[in-house]
Amino acid sequence: METDYTKHATTQEITERFNNDVERFSNLDTGQLSTIDAPLSMELCTSAAQYLNADATELLDIGCGAGNYTLKMLEKIGNLNCTMNDLSFAMLEKAKERVSAQTTGQVKLIESDMRQLQLEDNHYDIILAAAVFHHLREDTDWEHIFSKMYAALKPGGSIWISDLIAHDSPAINNVFQDKYGAYLESLGGKAYRDKVFAYIAYEDTPRSLTYQIDLLKKTGFKVVEVLHKNLCFAAFGAIK
Repeated sequence: METDYTKHATTQEITERFNNDVERFSNLDTGQLSTIDAPLSMELCTSAAQYLNADATELLDIGCGAGNYTLKMLEKIGNLNCTMNDLSFAMLEKAKERVSAQTTGQVKLIESDMRQLQLEDNHYDIILAAAVFHHLREDTDWEHIFSKMYAALKPGGSIWISDLIAHDSPAINNVFQDKYGAYLESLGGKAYRDKVFAYIAYEDTPRSLTYQIDLLKKTGFKVVEVLHKNLCFAAFGAIK
């Protein structure tokens, strides 16, 4: 049975929301409060990249937002050439301002839907993708993006993903929805929980961790690693 995505946010609507939310996404220490273990996931993903690709020179940050993940990566491997991609030009401007102050490498901005990215093959040592792939809709889009990321990495390069995930069993999905709902209530009460759930339902179409691991393998990655999972959030990656 095909999923009807017509009642989900358009790319333009998502872009406008992020254009108006730059400051909230500019907190390197805490990340997003609604994302469980955001600082831990950022630390684990960038540490994994550091240990695997210590001599890296080229970094690609997909859906970079205000640049938090790139900044954390630069704390571990300095003076990288940083290619920053996002739908929101406001986010990219903030990311360039912050990242340029931390690297003598080139900082390149690409304002684009990730599905339309034109990337050089075998070019990047590290790809970071935080809270971005859950916006993909069709299975064909997921496979297209994962294949594009594989092609863009150098042999031995790695991709690290931190994202909202679903679960393949509806019953298990409900378990984690209830637990996540309780977490959100602890932050801001029922109104905050309902607000977050509403924009997830409207904007996001996450896939399960199992789905994404299988797809990474299908698109050619030779090693896949799960770094962390807590409720409906996970940090994981793969090596070309």
